[in-house]
Amino acid sequence: MLNSYKGYRMLLVHAHPDDETINNGSTMALYAALGAEVTLVTCTRGEEGEVLVPDLAHLAAHATDSLGDHRVQELAVAMKALGISDHRFLGGDTKKYRDSGMMGTEPNNRPDVFWQADLERASDDLVAIIDEVKPHVMITYDEIGGYGHPDHIQAHRVAMRASEKSHWDIEKIYWNVMPRSVIQEGIDAMKEVGSDFFGAEKAEDLPFAKDDSFVHAMVDGNAYVEQKMDAMRAHATQIEVDGPFFALSNNLGLQVWGNEYYTLVKGEKTEPFDSKGYEQDLFAGVDITR
Repeated sequence: MLNSYKGYRMLLVHAHPDDETINNGSTMALYAALGAEVTLVTCTRGEEGEVLVPDLAHLAAHATDSLGDHRVQELAVAMKALGISDHRFLGGDTKKYRDSGMMGTEPNNRPDVFWQADLERASDDLVAIIDEVKPHVMITYDEIGGYGHPDHIQAHRVAMRASEKSHWDIEKIYWNVMPRSVIQEGIDAMKEVGSDFFGAEKAEDLPFAKDDSFVHAMVDGNAYVEQKMDAMRAHATQIEVDGPFFALSNNLGLQVWGNEYYTLVKGEKTEPFDSKGYEQDLFAGVDITR
């Protein structure tokens, strides 16, 4: 089975270091192990992220403002864990686009943040990568960036605009999706042990939980979920080992992170399908002879 996907190419477009692992870590590890060429493009260094490690609090934007450099290092370790060798920052410079912070905050107004970037110029940076890599499949966020973060929304806009402008025709484009039924299962499991998941009472309370009808594909990456967990641990400033992500794993099992879900927005839904009618292979139907 190894190298059975040789010649297949996948491009992922994410806003900050750690987004790729949470959303697509098992998918990335799976296809890389099977021989596909997997390229990750990260748009910012995540300078405005909250530092969850007390000993590293000095890295924060309001202190020494050196979190970005540290997160670049965390990302490199995470990519090694997932087996990904081709990783780039948008525009070829780790500092070209700065993290914009949450919507409505002061950083949004800085001229160097990703949210303020000219869409055509930023998408041109991605077009150059698309025309070089020639991906058969591209993965990014939906139109609200999953939960409304300005950098996620901008990454979506840049990715979709670049796909329109590029000389290379990407056959299949997917957006990340978290189905409500899966989130609700996690919330219920956490309640049983007297805990919660981001303080939510029900899945509808979480902005990133979407109706199951948006799910068109599910990648079973459970054989590579340990690599995903190692990559999550690598993002130590952003993901707490004893926080909700790992607590969910403890109460639902690692399968909650091994299965990753997608909405197909370009291309044809293609067999094989699982019992729910979801695609099982993101490359299904792709023509790699061109």
